[in-house]
Amino acid sequence: MNCRVVLVRTEVAANIGATARVMSNFGLTDLVLVAPVADPRDHQARALATNGEKVLDDCRIVNDFSDALSDCVLVAGTSARTGGLFRRQSVGRPDEIIPQLFEAMSSGPVALIFGPERTGLTNDEVSRLTYLIHIPTDPACPALNLAQAVAVCLYELRCRVAETSPATTEVEVAPYADQERMFQALRESLERIDYLFGPNAEALMFGLRHLISRAQPSPMEVRLLLGLARQIAWFADNKPNLP
Repeated sequence: MNCRVVLVRTEVAANIGATARVMSNFGLTDLVLVAPVADPRDHQARALATNGEKVLDDCRIVNDFSDALSDCVLVAGTSARTGGLFRRQSVGRPDEIIPQLFEAMSSGPVALIFGPERTGLTNDEVSRLTYLIHIPTDPACPALNLAQAVAVCLYELRCRVAETSPATTEVEVAPYADQERMFQALRESLERIDYLFGPNAEALMFGLRHLISRAQPSPMEVRLLLGLARQIAWFADNKPNLP
């Protein structure tokens, strides 16, 4: 399946190994570790990677969050917390969000992202996701073990594979890295005309990111938005006299 599992700053080697096993159970092979604290070669990782040793051996390690996602067309992460601006707008249960990933798989790689065990993903990382997944649990014990959260999400994805086939008509979606460059250009140009200004700037930019990324823009649409950003910047520099 064209789905990548990304573990961010994982602290427990056993969780890396257990994730590799779960991925093998559900037919996934692409595991990326972002700045891991734990060593995937640790014996605890190996001990819990039963039948997933190849996934563990082939996993890639990158230093930066964006490096793991640069070629992805859609990204979703999990969080036990749902409050605050950056978490409540795009959050949904696995059965609500996973179908969106499944549909996008025909256009390019998608990613499921899981934060570190003690703290989860930061607000900055959450703001860069297309969707946020919240697994309903008892309020008295809301946080699942990392590998358990991976299992729940991959089960939902496997169910979609079993129930339906990917669309035959592929829709090209711009890679994550190109979208990030576009969002940065938009941010800079909108700051120059004071649209992004003051205490509401981050909320406005998050709203724009959320709107555009959920539309899964094509490469042509990303180029169009880059052109818009350049034109806004030109206007800010030249400030022509308007009638």
